[in-house]
Amino acid sequence: MLDTIRVLLDTIKDRDPAARSSLEILLCYPGLHALALHRLSNRLWRLRVPLLPRLISQFGRWFTGIEIHPGARIGRGVFIDHGMGVVIGETAVVGNNCLLYQGVTLGGMGKMHGKRHPTLEANVVVGAGAKVLGAITVGANTRIGAGSVLLRNVAPDSTVVGVPGRVIHQSGVKIDPLAHSALPDAEARVIRNLMERIDTLESELARTQTCLREVAAGRPLLEACGGVAQNLKDREILEFLGDADQRGGPTSVP
Repeated sequence: MLDTIRVLLDTIKDRDPAARSSLEILLCYPGLHALALHRLSNRLWRLRVPLLPRLISQFGRWFTGIEIHPGARIGRGVFIDHGMGVVIGETAVVGNNCLLYQGVTLGGMGKMHGKRHPTLEANVVVGAGAKVLGAITVGANTRIGAGSVLLRNVAPDSTVVGVPGRVIHQSGVKIDPLAHSALPDAEARVIRNLMERIDTLESELARTQTCLREVAAGRPLLEACGGVAQNLKDREILEFLGDADQRGGPTSVP
């Protein structure tokens, strides 16, 4: 237990610029309290001690505002920042050095038994209020933007934004876990593409009308009337809407 607390202290000092001293962290960081209590409840859970692990978990929920089921598996170096409203389900797995912000839910879907909660691999960052639901796997070094709702598997080194969560790969790029402002705005990009597409279509329509007037007047055409295909932008829009895999387009999600 002392080794666990030492690792938690080192993790918080390294990842939270607001941390001033070990005493302040020990007294004022609910994420540390919740994880320390979970280590105890999880050990009792694995020993199949009845009721007591759930009581410890319930006390931790009351004391910290963070609910971690005793059956959840949490790796070393995990940091729950602020933490109020965090919920981690029974079969959830949180890998080493993950970072969870307030309001995060690692929840299940349906009433089936067995594995029904997500698995976060190492170094995953889950932004405030994000929901990761179901027996899915989130690859290592992935960031999930604040308020996102993730319902399907994500490859490593990805960024997830939106509702439902959509993936933008950033393989090989080292990302500051605290840099929330660096998240890409996928919706703005798609809206910009739609506006460009509308402008292109209006230009093509005007040119077609000109061609028709020239043909009706019996004058020769000075330039071709054909348009330029917009398949790439169509594909990007379909990918954003989550329809790319149904229509044969590429997808970022395995």
